[in-house]
Amino acid sequence: METLRILHTNDLHSHFENFPKIRRYLKRVQETAPEDQVLTFDAGDFMDRSHPLSDATEGQANIRLMNDFGYDAITIGNNEGISNPHEVLERLFDQAKFPVILSNLLEEDGQRPAWAHDHLFLTTKKGTRIALVGLTAAYPMTYGPNHWQVKMLGETMDRVMADIKGQYDLLILVTHIGVRMDKWLAQHYPEISLIVGGHSHTLLAKGIKERRTWITQTGKWGYYVGDIELALDDDHHLLSVKPHTIPTSSLPEEEGDEEEIAKLYDLGQQMLEKRKVAFLPEKFNQDKMAAVDVSLDAIADFAGTDLAMLSTGLFLTPFKSGVINQFDLQHALPHPMHVVRSTLLGRDLWRLVMEVEKNRHFLEHYPLVGMSFRGKIFGQVYYKGIKYDMLTRNVYVNGQLLDPAKEYEIAVLDHYVLIPFFPTLSIVGENKFLFPQFLREVVGDYLSKKYPIPKESDLIEESEEVGSSK
Repeated sequence: METLRILHTNDLHSHFENFPKIRRYLKRVQETAPEDQVLTFDAGDFMDRSHPLSDATEGQANIRLMNDFGYDAITIGNNEGISNPHEVLERLFDQAKFPVILSNLLEEDGQRPAWAHDHLFLTTKKGTRIALVGLTAAYPMTYGPNHWQVKMLGETMDRVMADIKGQYDLLILVTHIGVRMDKWLAQHYPEISLIVGGHSHTLLAKGIKERRTWITQTGKWGYYVGDIELALDDDHHLLSVKPHTIPTSSLPEEEGDEEEIAKLYDLGQQMLEKRKVAFLPEKFNQDKMAAVDVSLDAIADFAGTDLAMLSTGLFLTPFKSGVINQFDLQHALPHPMHVVRSTLLGRDLWRLVMEVEKNRHFLEHYPLVGMSFRGKIFGQVYYKGIKYDMLTRNVYVNGQLLDPAKEYEIAVLDHYVLIPFFPTLSIVGENKFLFPQFLREVVGDYLSKKYPIPKESDLIEESEEVGSSK
């Protein structure tokens, strides 16, 4: 008889406010559990560059903190694989004290990334052979422009199952593909005993069983920790699986937790504040529309288009006048979104504008969640280079009546391609995803060129002039 304990997390998204409690729980179980062995996994999206320290350190702070969690293996999510530039992901795990398992992501030349294992084999103290396989969400539309090859799940699993055949007693998958696809895997690969999942932010409080396979997931943001008890017979056959989830809120808080959490945020803020971006004139002071207008110009310039579209809900705060730094931009635009250059025939651009106008009042206060959005409501849509006549339903492009047969290019965001409100973009748009810069980096680069920071002597003179005029 053998007993195992599996601890797991997923979709932590840099919610460091839960890390002290999670760390203590994992360590306590790892050190004191009565089971024969404890294994600990993370199923991806552990970092989110909407936290200033994750952004400032390009995820290295996350790795340092996770090194204390005692993981036996992790996989990556789309926030690691897509939201990071290629070169950032290449060095993300340089200091990691845990292996990364990832079967379905390759370099452009087809080679396995140096930081990833296709699969791993573990042998327990009592001789049970465990095969570990990691999978991430297969998004070729966004992985491709970021210079990765992402493989489909069925293709990957067929290959891996052939490679590991006869070499394991227990097959465990650590996946960042969502519950729906986890169920698909369970239906098509009955050899899988357990899936430790993520991506869909689904709380499976006691797990679910799909045919012969148990599927577990802990929701999001470290609100819960997964804790699974397994029993095997002397021949290493699985007898039982008992998943549980522990609410992090139920775990005791200790002195120093709040100070640790605050220090992580403050450190990130301090690092970003040192990185000056631009010197904005007075018209930007707390004026959200000024921020929207210049951001429309920025994404159009970046995409090389005359037309652009943005929504006000993206702007969590307006910009300010004077020196603006990377923290200001990260605070205003925390979303890990990329610019897309979409080519549309005039008749399709007209349809896109009709979709916007039809949904305008609905979306103004719509509480949007997911698809890289880190705000609260979608907001109002504003255009660059496009005018809409509500009475005639005519669309004008740069002052001219739209030509239905002409091709137009418009700068939008990957967010607009992915959400369901503007299907024209995803169905007929010829979409070029522009990597690696985020929206806020695109805006920051444009601001730095248009409103460069004066020399220090000029700033001093301006300050003295303002003081003397009071």
